[in-house]
Amino acid sequence: MLNLKIISKIIGSLLWIEATLLFLCLLVAVWYQGSDILPFAWSILITISAGIVFRLLGRHADNLLGRRDAYFVVSVAWILFSLFGTLPFLISGALTSFTDAYFETMSGFTTTGATIIDFPEHLPKGLLFWRSLTQWIGGLGIVFFTIAILPSLVGGSVKVFAAEATGPIKSKLHPRLSTGAKWIWVVYLVLTAACIVSYKICGMGWFDAFNYSMTSTATGGFATESGSIMTFHSPAEEYVCALFCFLSGVNFTLLYSSVVGVNLRQLFRNSEFRFYTIMVASFTAFIAMELVIRNHYDIEHAFRSSLFQVISFITTTGLFSDDAAKWPHVTWVVLAACMFFGGCSGSTSGGIKSIRGVMMLKVVRNEFRQILHPNAVLPMKIDGVNVSQSKRVTLLAFIGLYLILTLFCAFTMIAAGIDNTNAITITLSCLGNVGPTLGMEIGPTMSWAQLPDFAKWIGAFLMLVGRLELFTVLVLFTPAFWKEN
Repeated sequence: MLNLKIISKIIGSLLWIEATLLFLCLLVAVWYQGSDILPFAWSILITISAGIVFRLLGRHADNLLGRRDAYFVVSVAWILFSLFGTLPFLISGALTSFTDAYFETMSGFTTTGATIIDFPEHLPKGLLFWRSLTQWIGGLGIVFFTIAILPSLVGGSVKVFAAEATGPIKSKLHPRLSTGAKWIWVVYLVLTAACIVSYKICGMGWFDAFNYSMTSTATGGFATESGSIMTFHSPAEEYVCALFCFLSGVNFTLLYSSVVGVNLRQLFRNSEFRFYTIMVASFTAFIAMELVIRNHYDIEHAFRSSLFQVISFITTTGLFSDDAAKWPHVTWVVLAACMFFGGCSGSTSGGIKSIRGVMMLKVVRNEFRQILHPNAVLPMKIDGVNVSQSKRVTLLAFIGLYLILTLFCAFTMIAAGIDNTNAITITLSCLGNVGPTLGMEIGPTMSWAQLPDFAKWIGAFLMLVGRLELFTVLVLFTPAFWKEN
């Protein structure tokens, strides 16, 4: 069965890291002399105490972590991180409902960006920084972050990485996972720092620049203002945001090897990157044309608005520069497709990932060929690498399960009285970790506060399942997982 000692040891270590993150927010609260100083102090004490308890339960643990343990510890780590992340909201009184606080925190760590806070500008600076920091840490993964900075804390790190990593094909920068993780985090840090400087040059204050850069590079979408990027009325900031969200939607391993190796041709030869870029370009052109013809936008405004929203939806960021609820309904279909596909594997974006879109197209092409040549053995290669039959089966299982979850949860919400468009896009938004939704009751510029509690819990569950790519969480609900053998 499960090795509870090593699991407790890892969870205890992770909670200490969360306490360190809370301490950073305490420093921000002290700097701005906000009303959230004591709430952060209490949150740190409670989190450290819980970490000590878990470490004591895991004392004398060996470092042998099985595959079953890895799936369990990753799922539980995300649930507990979100649980203790609610403390600053609840203790400060910013959110009085545990459901709302848990939904907000899970939305943060999974980089979904759906919020139930109508006016974030009314929150103290420490809490605003905490919301942004949860997304920045969750962008590449809580456990992946730990492997990068303290690999000794996570036994069996390869299995843990497999349980948390996104995409069907895992690429490695270095034979040692911890070394590869460090280099990927270097890429993430460089992108974040460049984004901060760019926002500052465009006119943002330092506090907003730090917050928006964290949520842009994490493709999360939490904002310090209820009007998101639209608040600043700056085309330059919109273009900067679109650029860094686009880059954050690219596979970080590919980005590193292309830029550091000064081999940009490798980037454009990559089939997933080409698929991702073609989707962004074609969807942007279509929506821009619709806005010019039907909504009478001028060409630059139409291009900027469509580019920003397409990148925001396809990278599952969720920031907005325009109200897409007022756009022609045909554009909603395009944005829903962006929600479904998402960015590249190995990036901070959500959705099913562009690599699976590439694989689906190749499977369909092979099927047509098989009809004409029934006895032919047709390999499926992506960038010169053969995709095994088992990975093709896993792809179909993933897509099938994704659609079943979408249909079941959307049906449940419609049956409970939520309108059809909102129910479908809320489900797609949570499962794809997108953030905004399309519809009139809860539009892309609105908070989710008016949703009933049961819908928020369904949403929080879908966020977790979507962030860990379905199987990592759902395997825990199978009888086989709990059997001895």
